[in-house]
Amino acid sequence: MFKKILIANRGEIAVRVLRALRKMKIASVLVYSDADAGSLAVEQADEAVHIGGSPAAESYLLADKILAAAKKTGADAVHPGFGFLSENASFAAQLAEAGIAFIGPNIKAIEIMGDKIASKKFAGDAGVSTVPGHMGLIETPEEAADIAAKVGYPVMIKASAGGGGKGMRIAWNKAEALEGFVSARNEAKAAFGDTRIFIEKFIEDPRHIEIQVLGDKHGSCIHLNERECSIQRRNQKVIEEAPSPFLDEETRAKMGAQAVALSQAVDYDSAGTVEFIVDKDRNFFFLEMNTRLQVEHPVTEMITGIDLVEQMIRIAAGEKLAFTQKDIGISGWAIETRIYAEDPYRGFLPSIGRLRHFRTPEQSDQVRIDSGVREGDQISIFYDPMIAKLITHARDRKASIKRMLWALDRFEIKGVQANTPFLAAVLGQKRFASGQLTTGYIAEEFPDGFNGVKPTKRQTRHLIATAAYIHAQLEARAAQVSGRISPIATPRRDWVVLLNREPCAVQITLCEGGADIFVDGKWRHLETGWVPGQSLFAAVLDGRSFAVQSENLTEGYDLKSRGVSVTAIVCSPRAAQIHAILPEKEKPETGNQVSSPMPGSVVRIAVSEGDKVQVGDSLLVVEAMKMENVIRAERDAVIETVHVEAGATVDADQLLVSFQ
Repeated sequence: MFKKILIANRGEIAVRVLRALRKMKIASVLVYSDADAGSLAVEQADEAVHIGGSPAAESYLLADKILAAAKKTGADAVHPGFGFLSENASFAAQLAEAGIAFIGPNIKAIEIMGDKIASKKFAGDAGVSTVPGHMGLIETPEEAADIAAKVGYPVMIKASAGGGGKGMRIAWNKAEALEGFVSARNEAKAAFGDTRIFIEKFIEDPRHIEIQVLGDKHGSCIHLNERECSIQRRNQKVIEEAPSPFLDEETRAKMGAQAVALSQAVDYDSAGTVEFIVDKDRNFFFLEMNTRLQVEHPVTEMITGIDLVEQMIRIAAGEKLAFTQKDIGISGWAIETRIYAEDPYRGFLPSIGRLRHFRTPEQSDQVRIDSGVREGDQISIFYDPMIAKLITHARDRKASIKRMLWALDRFEIKGVQANTPFLAAVLGQKRFASGQLTTGYIAEEFPDGFNGVKPTKRQTRHLIATAAYIHAQLEARAAQVSGRISPIATPRRDWVVLLNREPCAVQITLCEGGADIFVDGKWRHLETGWVPGQSLFAAVLDGRSFAVQSENLTEGYDLKSRGVSVTAIVCSPRAAQIHAILPEKEKPETGNQVSSPMPGSVVRIAVSEGDKVQVGDSLLVVEAMKMENVIRAERDAVIETVHVEAGATVDADQLLVSFQ
């Protein structure tokens, strides 16, 4: 077994690998960039080596610097995590030449299966059903548009070295093919240092289901069942689960057998994933093989009890698999949500800043959190916006969903926006509960973007009770500060709670461990241990538990729960009458200006002063967190001034373009 392993990655996957190394009592080395100098992973590693600047191209993509760090520290193996150099055959070859083990598959497998074009050709030759498309390299946007027309729209434009949603675009017409090719190639270069692009037919209403495989260096190869990864946004997975609610035993066995056969054809000897597109009739087509650990590997670990990172290390060290296919079962149901630093209410734009408040639900055998950040850390523009992965496990799918919603309620993030309200909204939908999933789910269910969820009657009662109780406690505390003696049981208060200006009469009497509240036509008992200063309000009302995240505003409270977001004002009946006639604050007119919706860097500028533009025309492209975001005109106009230059770094809301 290895004595010291270098981790050539960052963030949550670096912390995850470190956890496995501690479990196996193996010394660890971590490489890090300028942006990650004070990271949680650096703190936890036995040794840490600085390798360059914050952009990945100046650090995590530099094989020579990583190899030098391995030699310097005496590491006898390197774990690449996912992304960066994890599927780079040249890097694996450099390590082999230096006598350092690569914790991943053999170079042949990486070259054939890690290359999306070569893998499709190989799979086709092996008799595996593949998606129609053009597997040759494409050099120009015009060539891409011609090929897309021949394949037939819609098409998927994909980076050969891609993964994680980077370097992928769906094109429905020639204009989108031209633009999509440029963006996909630029993202691929930034994320993987590889600009090769191919095109395949986009199958409408598909499911994305993948098979986890494990192979050793002694000819054994097994599969660990499937993961359902159909809930995606911009081709990046958002929610994953294992097993799939769609597959039957027969289809599962066929997909598993095909995945194993394909893996054996390249002598696969590590953890890997064979991805399939599955249509409504359970016909499946090979999509690609990821010759690395997947982001969503925890759900497989939860239903099989197998530590995939540990298995990768043992296989790389030459050990045989300690189990066979008949040993692999399915225990319960696991769901993973990816918690990103992005604002779901503003088109999921990246949210960059410092985590000034970060609290997670308590971990257990049923609730797992994989994260590479802690309170006070900075979410940077240079890398993926992932804050954490939240994984829940239960006896069946319904119970796992319920547990996930419970955990999301208790995930507290402030300082940056997070997508937790959106995740909770999806998990709470009847369609999701029914298992009717496709890769177009988010676009179909939220065609106009995410604008929050309307509260149910029960949620409304919970929000009213929350606001009333918090307000009563704060008033009681203020009374004590003034020097007056206030007993635990306070006189009954008659108030009006305004939820987004909608009034509701409420009466409340505080008591030990909660309050009695008259709301929605009857007296109800509230039990809670909440005290002023806590942002999470966890309580039980009429025997039903709930949780609301609250923040004090200048007037009232900002309350959030399961995708519901409201402003609550607690006041006297007379004050409520005054609020009812107050006009709403008008938003400033910004129709003649275009501002940056996020911090980032300007990659391209598509217009000049005096140009005429129409609705939907591209104005410029801002890159943030390795993703290109096209800023488009929202009305017909003439460009008056372009306020930035290509290559400039911009802040959120910084002026980019003004119209005449």
